[in-house]
Amino acid sequence: MNTITLDRASQDLKSVILKAIHDKEETIIATNEGSVVLLDESEWSHMKETLRLLSDKDSLAALIESHAIRDKGGRPEGISPEEAFKDV
Repeated sequence: MNTITLDRASQDLKSVILKAIHDKEETIIATNEGSVVLLDESEWSHMKETLRLLSDKDSLAALIESHAIRDKGGRPEGISPEEAFKDV
């Protein structure tokens, strides 16, 4: 994660944005009043989807169960994409 000042970001905003897009890494832009995080839109979309899945009790339970099976050397049973996304 990269941290820069608002002054530095405003001097060359285009390169700050392009770096965040190409590196797929967050850039914190800090001011005296607080900070913001700049990140690639696809990374943000992935984070939002992960948060959505983790907030869904059924999805979270299935994830935890799959990890427990893998931890014991097993292989979780798969389901079809249609079944996995039936509620979407």
